[in-house]
Amino acid sequence: MKSPTVEHPDHPERLDEAVKLRRGRQQRWQREGERSIGQNLAMIGALGWTIVTPTLAGIFVGRWLDRSLGSGIFWTLGLLFAGLTLGCWMAWKRMHRE
Repeated sequence: MKSPTVEHPDHPERLDEAVKLRRGRQQRWQREGERSIGQNLAMIGALGWTIVTPTLAGIFVGRWLDRSLGSGIFWTLGLLFAGLTLGCWMAWKRMHRE
């Protein structure tokens, strides 16, 4: 990993933010320790469901719309993509909160 000062010498506030973030994470790790295997597996499962649930909802709504409107697979594919995108975005946000 490159140093932020090498990449952005004009932006010392980014370096300050990175140092504060790293210090906070280190203090949290010292206070709480590492997560157990069970906690890591639970997080992986929750992230999986965070992605799968909107994707399946998009498929079901898309299939219903396609059957109702007789539009082939137009809505199914569109809402599948939309659900997958939403699920991945929600998982990304959740990972960065942890």
